[in-house]
Amino acid sequence: MSQRPYIVGNWKMNGSRVMLAEARAIDRAAQRYPDVEIALAPPFPLLGPLREAVSAIGVGGQDCHTAAKGAHTGDVSAAMLADIGADFVILGHSERRRDHGEDDALVRAKAEAALAAGVSVIICVGETLEDRDAGKAEAVVSRQVTGSVPAGESGAAAAGRIALAYEPVWAIGTGRVAAVEDVIAMHAAVRTQLAAIFGEEADKVRILYGGSVNGENAAGLLAAPGVGGALVGGASLTADAFLPIVAAASQPEA
Repeated sequence: MSQRPYIVGNWKMNGSRVMLAEARAIDRAAQRYPDVEIALAPPFPLLGPLREAVSAIGVGGQDCHTAAKGAHTGDVSAAMLADIGADFVILGHSERRRDHGEDDALVRAKAEAALAAGVSVIICVGETLEDRDAGKAEAVVSRQVTGSVPAGESGAAAAGRIALAYEPVWAIGTGRVAAVEDVIAMHAAVRTQLAAIFGEEADKVRILYGGSVNGENAAGLLAAPGVGGALVGGASLTADAFLPIVAAASQPEA
């Protein structure tokens, strides 16, 4: 069964209530692209206001704790995300792995907690430039997939609520974009690992590309075999920058 392309904006640690106007503009435009699933992940303080401001697009968080509640100052649980109306949560982003020392096992535990709370997940994987230059890119990413994605019967049952985002670390926020042929090869490698984890259910998992995606390069990336959407950073902060990416997903290159 064919799935709609999934275009997700990750606002990271950017934004204020003023930016809700951008979210509303994206939400209004969504009706022009019924063949594309669109979502935004704002900082935690904007989750509730953004959820109330939009109706046609998805809203998600940028992280969650493994526990449902407890003495974890500064953290947010998946149950809290669900309660405020979040549809999904981004987990294992390279900035979380780098800044907070998150490893595959922790990302997997967070994903299991989110799925148990009824929140879908986008699990991020990606290699550093050193990994790629050493010829280890596919091995590193494959290991991240195996370690970060929930497995077993519970994981397979939730495959339709799991997405992977391949984001080469060296392309995030740098303006550099992976060559399309490299994206195709990596998405194929990720798909192979997903098949080993989920079997036939792996086809339900969309694999997104992320890393300096913008309105100029989106069409070529989204038309590549195996690319099921995009996780967009800086270009998701305004409707003018984000909507050309959505349009490219709606009308990919032949």
